[in-house]
Amino acid sequence: MADEPLARFGRDFEAGEVLFQQGEPGDHMFVVQSGKVRISKRIGNKERTLALLGHGEFVGEMAILNGKPRTATATMVEAGHCLIISAKTLETMVSKNVEIALRLIKKLASRLDAADALVEILMHQDPRVRVILGLARWADTAGEANDAGVEVALSIEELADDVGVEPAVAADVIARLRRLKLVRESAGGFFISDVGRLEDFLEFLEMPAAPRGGK
Repeated sequence: MADEPLARFGRDFEAGEVLFQQGEPGDHMFVVQSGKVRISKRIGNKERTLALLGHGEFVGEMAILNGKPRTATATMVEAGHCLIISAKTLETMVSKNVEIALRLIKKLASRLDAADALVEILMHQDPRVRVILGLARWADTAGEANDAGVEVALSIEELADDVGVEPAVAADVIARLRRLKLVRESAGGFFISDVGRLEDFLEFLEMPAAPRGGK
């Protein structure tokens, strides 16, 4: 969706600028060309981060597709550039371009997979495991990879809220991962040096405890 003919639909956004609010009607969607967008949802008295989306991601398409109010709020956390696509324009694009239709379908399927993964995390009884699963999920869906590992732009409070644990629990787990040199703090959140080792440690935590005094 980043073709030259679409350039006229784009505009720049400042960090902190709200693209749309939870509960309001939606007649357009956004395609992130640069910068990052935080998707959050108010649950009770808390604002919960659902995702951090970057280059190439679609934002706000569900309100167009189902005609219902926005289910979340989208806020620019980094200044960037987005394409703004109206419902009518999207309908025309999808009807005339099979590639765009397939990309949209794949993106919706990916969102469903992410929702299923979060449900599985929240169902886990061990809060320590939920924290590590949540960290691994963010690394997979919103992490920035380089030769040294993966950086996740997420605070301890946001991570704790994401997986339904107290911030103190998340802080204890992160501290343990730091001692094991699996995670270190970065300017924007956490830096995971080796996601594979993180998953190995997760398997260790999930191993059943050996019975005491057994033969």
